[in-house]
Amino acid sequence: MAAEKFLTDKDLLPIINKAIKDFSGDSTQLESAIGMLFLCVRLGWAPMMLIHSRATIKNYEKILGISIRDIAPKEGRMSGRSIGYIMLRRAQDFWKAVRGEIPDVRSPKIAKA
Repeated sequence: MAAEKFLTDKDLLPIINKAIKDFSGDSTQLESAIGMLFLCVRLGWAPMMLIHSRATIKNYEKILGISIRDIAPKEGRMSGRSIGYIMLRRAQDFWKAVRGEIPDVRSPKIAKA
C-alpha cells in the first residue's frame, strides 16, 4: 500500500481476516496485533513506537502482514491523546525517545478525549 494512502476502517477487515486465517500460535499475540492496528490508524505510527518496543511492533507487523509506516500517518488525528507523544513534542528527538535514550518519554498511556 502506498505511503500516501492510509487505511480506513473499511480497509481493516480484510487485513484482520487474513491475519486470523493465516495465524498459528498464541492467540493473545494475534489479539494484541489487531488492537495495535486499530490504535495505529487513529494515533499514527509515531505514537505506536512510543507505546511498544520495536521488536513488538515488528512481531505485530509480521502477524498482520503490514508495515505500520505504510498504513498509517506519522501523526494520526488522535495522536495528541498519547501521553508519550505529548512528552516527545517537548523532547524534540523522536528516535532517541524510541530507543529509550530520553527518560520518561516512552508511555503506553492515553489521555481521555
